[in-house]
Amino acid sequence: MSILTITGIQTTLHWEDVAANLNMFEEKIKSISNKTEIIVLPEMFSTGFSMNPEEIAETMDGETVKWMKRIALEKKIILTGSIIIEDKGIPASPAGRHFNRLIWMLPNGQYGYYDKRHLFAYAGEDETFTPGTQRLIASVKGWKVNLLVCYDLRFPVWSRQTPSLLTEKGIGAVAEYDVLIYVANWPERRIHAWKTLLQARAIENQCYVIGLNRVGKDGNEIYYSGESMAVDPMGEVLYTKAHEEDIFTITLSKEKLEEIRTKLPFWKDADNFKIEL
Repeated sequence: MSILTITGIQTTLHWEDVAANLNMFEEKIKSISNKTEIIVLPEMFSTGFSMNPEEIAETMDGETVKWMKRIALEKKIILTGSIIIEDKGIPASPAGRHFNRLIWMLPNGQYGYYDKRHLFAYAGEDETFTPGTQRLIASVKGWKVNLLVCYDLRFPVWSRQTPSLLTEKGIGAVAEYDVLIYVANWPERRIHAWKTLLQARAIENQCYVIGLNRVGKDGNEIYYSGESMAVDPMGEVLYTKAHEEDIFTITLSKEKLEEIRTKLPFWKDADNFKIEL
């Protein structure tokens, strides 16, 4: 049976203090005794959800990416979470070259990244950051993992499965991915939407969903209640915790996932569509 083990760290963050956050996360990661393959950190885990990229953005050669490489190697895990990046190698948009960038760091130092597509205009994120244009679907142990960030959760088309038909092999349709991971700074005042939409994304895409949120107040006095969740492909909640820091580990079963997709092949009735960027 193919299994995938994922650990999430739900925690408070030190406002715009990279060194303090990296030290804190390193201590928490070192305390993990469970065998795990992926460790998930929150959105903007090194700074909190700051709209001050001119002062605190790093490059891909900066302290946090180097830290992620070291931790992934030492712990022999995949490490993921988003940080504020300035990428001068990308043509500037009206908002500049700053990205809310999720990094998928492998133990060998190789990495992929996803730039948050849907920027939270309500907080001015669209005025200070540039949106991404490409999804990142990573592979690990035969599992496919779709990596998204916070506000992306409200836009189901961006995460919608578009199965490819492999008729020449006679095996029907193959889903694009098996697991959706959302890293977030999702405030308590809108937490009902967070919980509801995580379950909806699991049901409509027939996949596992991991939503990793933070707790505590940020530098703008906004309170986050956590309520990170793991949801199975039927929408059943496998894990959640509110208002407390927590390190949780969840083991996902490929056998269970394939059984659900085989017995309930709802993907056969899905609409074909194309996103115009």
